[in-house]
Amino acid sequence: MTPSSTTFVDAKEILLIAYALSAVMYTWFLARDFTRRRREQREAGVPLTHKAPTRGGITTGFFTNFFDALGVGSYATTTSIFRFWNMVPDEQIPGTMNVGHTLPTVVEAFFFTQLVPIDARTLILLVAAAVAGAWMGASVVVSWPRRAVQIGMGSALFVAAALMLSGLLSLTPAGGVALSLTGWKLGVAISVNFILGALMTLGIGLYAPCMIMMSLLGMSPTAVFPVMTGSCALLMPVASIRFLRSGRYEPRALLGLLVGGIPAVLIAVYVVKSLPVTVMKWLVVVVVVYTATGLLRTAARERAAAAGAA
Repeated sequence: MTPSSTTFVDAKEILLIAYALSAVMYTWFLARDFTRRRREQREAGVPLTHKAPTRGGITTGFFTNFFDALGVGSYATTTSIFRFWNMVPDEQIPGTMNVGHTLPTVVEAFFFTQLVPIDARTLILLVAAAVAGAWMGASVVVSWPRRAVQIGMGSALFVAAALMLSGLLSLTPAGGVALSLTGWKLGVAISVNFILGALMTLGIGLYAPCMIMMSLLGMSPTAVFPVMTGSCALLMPVASIRFLRSGRYEPRALLGLLVGGIPAVLIAVYVVKSLPVTVMKWLVVVVVVYTATGLLRTAARERAAAAGAA
């Protein structure tokens, strides 16, 4: 075994342990917050709300995470479904997505980190940058009012649609063959992944912009998958703690994403493995643009109504 391969195996094992610890931490905080909510309701004499996930939430979790494991992403589609079916209030969508998609994403990271080769230092530095960005980003988003969240998510969705469209029209490079980054390229990748980690808390998925950024820097498209899933597997538990403390999430929809998402990921990565998802991506672009427009129009109407009332 060569020194480089030994380094990769050691780093891979460290990351797998980190994913497991982050999942345990996330589960503990989630259970504690659910328990706190029920205790506060009991003390206030309020009837205990039903916490079982809805069928719509489970279906959403399965659908979005299935295609997430195939590289489509889950945030844009989840936002669109939540708004179309009025499942979650706008101001609670970022928290519900971040917390609900966490465990399915950790499962993805376990799969891709074990099977896809990439330089250890590159992987660890990019994952760490995304986690730091998520911690700072979540602390900002949880304090935003409803209209600011609507405008932020609407703008983020337009960016996501533009990035997906650029890939479909072959306007961005297909990528190189490199499995590592050094020098200024590594510095750029770290900086961009930090920003992408922060934007994840607002609802713009990391997958598409990370894929484009890494391709521009000459990385192999296959090697990007451990970076994307590993970043999300560690940054989402970190962001989830912020959202859980703020209470800015919808419990039943959250559980639906979790319950439906894990089996979907296992089916996608172990059974299906690959699909011709081009048509699906075109559909997602259309739906995302529609949803982004709806968010911004709603924010404008609510602003006008507030001004009229004043």
